[in-house]
Amino acid sequence: MKKHTPLVAALCRLLPAALAALALAAAPSAGDGRRWWSYVKYLADDKLEGRNTGSEGYRKAAAYVAGEFERAGLKAAGTGGYFQPVKFRTRRILETGCGLELLRHGAAEPLALGEDAVISTRIDPAPRVEAGLVFAGYGLTVPEMHYDDLAGLDLRGKIVVYLAGSPGNISGPLRAHYQSAPERGRFLERAGVLGAIAIPDPHHMDIPWARMALSRFQTSMSLAASGAEEDHGLRFAATWNPARAEKLLAGTGHTFEELQALADAGKPLPRFPLPVSLRAKVEVERAEVESPNVVALLPGADPALENEYVVLSAHLDHLGVGEPIQGDPIYNGAMDDASGVATLLDIAAALHHEKARLRRSVLFLAVTGEEKGLLGSRYFATHPTVDTRHIVADLNVDMFLPLYPLHLVTVYGLEESDLGDHIREVAAKLGIGVQEDPEPQRNSFIRSDQYSFIRSGVPSLAFKDGYRRGTPEEKIFKTWLRERYHAPSDDLCQPVDLQAAADFNRLVRMLAESVANDPQRPHWKAASFFRRFAD
Repeated sequence: MKKHTPLVAALCRLLPAALAALALAAAPSAGDGRRWWSYVKYLADDKLEGRNTGSEGYRKAAAYVAGEFERAGLKAAGTGGYFQPVKFRTRRILETGCGLELLRHGAAEPLALGEDAVISTRIDPAPRVEAGLVFAGYGLTVPEMHYDDLAGLDLRGKIVVYLAGSPGNISGPLRAHYQSAPERGRFLERAGVLGAIAIPDPHHMDIPWARMALSRFQTSMSLAASGAEEDHGLRFAATWNPARAEKLLAGTGHTFEELQALADAGKPLPRFPLPVSLRAKVEVERAEVESPNVVALLPGADPALENEYVVLSAHLDHLGVGEPIQGDPIYNGAMDDASGVATLLDIAAALHHEKARLRRSVLFLAVTGEEKGLLGSRYFATHPTVDTRHIVADLNVDMFLPLYPLHLVTVYGLEESDLGDHIREVAAKLGIGVQEDPEPQRNSFIRSDQYSFIRSGVPSLAFKDGYRRGTPEEKIFKTWLRERYHAPSDDLCQPVDLQAAADFNRLVRMLAESVANDPQRPHWKAASFFRRFAD
């Protein structure tokens, strides 16, 4: 008999109870979104305490999802039943033992943590750092565009300060790719950089600084697998409040207003040394935790294609219990991303009910650790439970926000592979428009799990309900980000358009069927930058 890890054994013990509870509930209708909402209601309930990676609430959510996959007739496709355990190293800031100071003309100017800046634990920081600062524009290197903010600067042993963003002449997916931590990190490492300070662009911040600052108390994670660290030699990282940027720029002859105006116009930024150094003291609590991806398989019906896999993915984790906002400490993650996991469950149930027979196999994947940096999907993409050569596509659903009737979808990766042709064709049949990212400055292309598959060479798409700039839908979307994104108010008490959810699920299902039944496997377009990862 195969011996399971303690985590898998515990999850398997939870399955019978979860199945029994589900059997007592009447099955809601699929076509009007009520079945989808029933899944969201379970996953975003306070009892699951925000499904933080490695928590008991997450384990209950994983057992529930596995139970639903089993009810839908899907086969277990993890390394232990439906589960693929992933090991993480964790880091939590102990702020009482931390401090930041600017050193100017021999005098120390203490900084207020949370107000001036927050120390990042996405990298494993050194306990003490003192270094000079250099403003390096966007801090960006894009070899294909012969663009390099780091060129010609003396950066060895320095801390780079940069404004998040890029020049406007670089395409959205390309600019996002080179702003990702792994890509930026390797160029910073090559330049001998000691640390980095990012200043968010206030015109493209998803959430207000006050709420962003609260996230510093969240536990950061990295994969425990050998060789998985992506610190690139950085010993310090922080995010600086853009409202306090003048503290860094004093004495340079430049103002943040000037830099912001250039960024708004999509122009390159000046680069210059800052007449100030930074001294940092950092205290971190470290530990380890294990948390599973949930993997299930709908076998293909065509003997020639059944060993090829279309992945349907969504992330199961959220932020757990955190700093209270208006007295509520539970970050439920109803739309981010119980909604996407519910879409997977709804599609699995629909295919089971209709006894669908697709030519290729479909792999249903609910990943852990997305909020920690796409870690669960990265682990699966590099350690898949099926033959990696035969994963032909990933279709990812993350925070699609059914807040208004579905007339338009935003598709990330639309022009990179012929998957874009598939979704255009399917959407046209449903009378739904398709568009590229209307706001590439937000870097959404690299902020969801399809990017892990892209880095492994797999043609991939992610999609959300769309909006046009300047419309009421854009106002609804931006208001949701400002008030509910990564806040306890992303819960079950928010208005949701169930018919829009049902229409979206139908679109994703038809897309999955189209890709699974196409005689040709998806391919990168010849002009796509990301084709190189497949090669």
